[in-house]
This record gives sequence, structure tokens and C-alpha cells, in this order.
Amino acid sequence: MSQSLRTMGLFALVCLLILGTGFLQSWNTALLILNMGLVSAVMALGVNLQWGIAGLFNVGIMGFVALGGIAVVLTSMPPVAEAWSAGGLRVIGALLLGAAGIAGAVVLYRRTRRGWAVAALLAGLFFLYRAVLDPGVEAIEAVDPSSTGYLGGLGLPVLLSWPVGGLLAAGAAWVIGKTALGLRSDYLAIATLGIAEIVIAVLKNEDWMARGVKNVIGLPRPVPYEIDLQQDPAFIERAAGWGTDVTTASTLAVKLGYSALFALVLIVLLVLAQLALKSPWGRMMRAIRDNETAARAMGKNVTARHLQVFVLGSAICGIAGAMMTTLDGQLTPGTYQPLRYTFLIWVMVIVGGSGNNLGAVLGGFLIWFFWVQVEPMAQGLMSLLTAGMADGNWLKAHLIDSAQHLRLLTMGVLLLVVLRFSPRGLLPER
Repeated sequence: MSQSLRTMGLFALVCLLILGTGFLQSWNTALLILNMGLVSAVMALGVNLQWGIAGLFNVGIMGFVALGGIAVVLTSMPPVAEAWSAGGLRVIGALLLGAAGIAGAVVLYRRTRRGWAVAALLAGLFFLYRAVLDPGVEAIEAVDPSSTGYLGGLGLPVLLSWPVGGLLAAGAAWVIGKTALGLRSDYLAIATLGIAEIVIAVLKNEDWMARGVKNVIGLPRPVPYEIDLQQDPAFIERAAGWGTDVTTASTLAVKLGYSALFALVLIVLLVLAQLALKSPWGRMMRAIRDNETAARAMGKNVTARHLQVFVLGSAICGIAGAMMTTLDGQLTPGTYQPLRYTFLIWVMVIVGGSGNNLGAVLGGFLIWFFWVQVEPMAQGLMSLLTAGMADGNWLKAHLIDSAQHLRLLTMGVLLLVVLRFSPRGLLPER
């Protein structure tokens, strides 16, 4: 079978799986799978740029996704005037002081090469920084802590937060890359994982920024609210023409709106990634991936090129994180777990085919579908297998209870099967 036919056949299979979910379960469930599949495909595309094209082993994806999520809060939520008047300027001043102190320490070290002087400067700046920051933080978090207790955002349209999330993740990636990209691949993986955990720890504990584990709810939406559609006479008339009740129609219309926006972002990023892959820059990146020594001998700046692709891939993950937070309508730092936002994305890239952008997109849809559907499928299978057993039978209870644990087992088995029979993924790199 040719590569083109295989690609069309596998994407047709994904379409059939989502359509089958709509016919057999509900169209709400099918659209939820579609929307999160689109977001997961964007994440997988970003990781594929880093690993599939450049060979960079980044296991800190969760941190860049979280930075995209915080960008939605900082961009689209309205500012809390009481919090700003209580300690906002003090916190901003402390942050600027900290940034100036780090820059001064770098300049001092470059000019003097004296580590003890830099350490003394940073120690003094730390105590000064805390003396300025802490009173401002306490004042902000004391402002109606049950509903606000944070500074809020800029009150801009929520769609602007998506590129802002990409820029925020790209900036963090640049800082990380300047220090970590000189490390060997296994050390780079450890460094990125540790930095991602630091990002999540900051989001959980700095309540003044985004309420920490108290969560920020009620984020603005780029699509209409269901209640507004249900009160719109024109929409009510259209829903009647569709032969469905207005509540169901409004829910489906909102999810379809998200689907259209997410599909547009994915298509734009996929086209740009394909153009980059087929350009001289893409050929150079694959040459560096395959043989760094030969690329250096040809005069290529390997570290600079690695930094470029690391920043680009992280920016895409940041955009995906902003999209996901917008879809959820809330920022919940406690839900960012490496299993979901790092290792599952890696499974998508490996199963789909690293080095192939279409393979990464396919893996995003396919793995997310199984991640969602394995548990209800397992529940139905176990109920069928134990239908002849008496109620209260220990084996029946054990099998039904174990169905919820089959999700991780299925992911592992699926990954092993693909690696055994198609080691380069379902859609391997040409």
C-alpha cells in the first residue's frame, strides 16, 4: 500500500471512530473527543518538531502547556481593581527588581569572573526582593479570597491569549534552551522535566497570580454561551428545523464552534510545519538530527539551530495549552500531570510516526480516542463477560472494578504492538 493511501485510510478510520461514537453514544461525546483530539494533535505537532525533526528529547511538555493555560487568565480575565490598589504595584516592582538583579549578577560575573561577589550580590538582592514582594502578595491574597484574591488579567479578547500563550512558552523555552541545550539528550530530558515541575509548583502556590489550587473559573469564551443561544428566537427556529430540542442544539452548536476554531489553528500550524519540513531549513535540521558531527563539520551552528526548533515546538505546545484552557473554561493547576500532558503526548508522536507531521496529527486523534473510550468499552466488555455470574460473586465484582484500570494497560499494549509491527509509527517519515 502506498504512503498516500495508507494516510487517507488511517484518517478515514479516525473519522469513522468519531462518527460511530456520535451514532452509538451521543454527539456531545463525539464532539468532545473531536475537540480534545484537535488540541492533542496540536501538542503532538509541537513535540514532533522537537523530536521527529531535530531529535531533542523534551519531557517537560506539561510545563509549556501550563504556561499557555496561565496566558488565558493573564490576558482575558478582567483586572481586579481592589487587588491592584492593595499591592499590585508593589508586586510588579519586586518582579522588576528580581529581573534587574539577575541581569546585574550576569554582568558582574562576565566582568569580574568572581563567583563569591556574584553570590553575595544575589543573597542581598534575595532578601530585598522578599521584603518588597511579601507584603504586596499578602495584601492581594487578602482581597476577597473566596472569589478573587489575585490580580486578574488585562481583560482582552480570549482569542488573543492563544498567541500570547505561544509567546510565553517560547520565552520560557528560550531561557531553558540557553542553559540546557548544551547537555546530552538524557540530561536534557531530566532538566526539562524538572523545570516543568517547577512551573506547576509556581502555579499552584502563587495565589496572587492565578489563585493557585483555588482555580480560576468563568474564563471568557470565543463562542456564544448556550443560554444566550437558547434565548435567541432565530436559533430556536433553526433548532426546530433540525428536529431537536433547543438545549441539545445549543450545546452542539457551541462545541461545533470550538471545533471550527481549533481545526483552523491546526490546519495553519500543519501547513507551516510542512513548509518548514520541506524547506532547506528542514533538511538542515534533519541532517543535524542524523549526524551532528558531520553537520558541525559543514559549518552549521548546531546549538543555535536546536534552540530555534526548541522554541518553535514549545510555542506550539503553549498555543495548545491556551486552547485547552479556553475549552475547559477554567484554569486548574492541580490537573497538570506528566502522565497526561507529557507522556501521553509522546505516545501520540511515537504511534503516529515521529518525523512525519501528518503522523503526529493522526497519533493525536487516535490515542486521545482510545484514552477516552477504553474505560467505557472495558466496562461494557466486563459486564458482557460476567452476565452469567451471580450478583455478589467475587470474580464478577473484581472484573467489573478492574475495568477502570484498563486505560493505562491499553495504552501500553497499543504502543508495544505498534513498535513491534511498525517501529517507525503508523505513518513513518519518508
